[in-house]
Amino acid sequence: MTTLKDLKSRIGTEVGVSDWLLIDQDMVNSFGRLTHDMQYIHTDPVRAADTPFGGTIAHGFLTMSLLAPMTDQALPKLDGVIMQVNYGFNRVRFVAPVRTGSRVRGRFTLLSVEQTSDTDVSAVWEVIVEIENGTKPALAAEWLHRYTLAAS
Repeated sequence: MTTLKDLKSRIGTEVGVSDWLLIDQDMVNSFGRLTHDMQYIHTDPVRAADTPFGGTIAHGFLTMSLLAPMTDQALPKLDGVIMQVNYGFNRVRFVAPVRTGSRVRGRFTLLSVEQTSDTDVSAVWEVIVEIENGTKPALAAEWLHRYTLAAS
């Protein structure tokens, strides 16, 4: 657990790094079925082998959805929080494709923290999703979080 004061002292610094997560073909296929996006570059290894990707790749939105478990692993828990919600993104870029069978992890840098009321805190995080042994990140984003604190 960390206090709001301690969190504010970390603005501008990398606060956490998640564990590596494997993106396998079963995960990609399941995500495709769930989102009705069964494009062959994601779900058909034979056809995808003939593309510039050389095989299947994860959906960009699958990679983005993995930010939730990465956050749970990498970010400190703020004292007094009764609820935390994803408030959206200022920007998201899918920089490099994630080949199926690759592992990814998130790096989180705190850009800002603002207490907007007695019970509300907003934070902005820079998130870089790395591909293991990759030369470019899979994703770069500026992610907004809202925290609700217990009333004093």
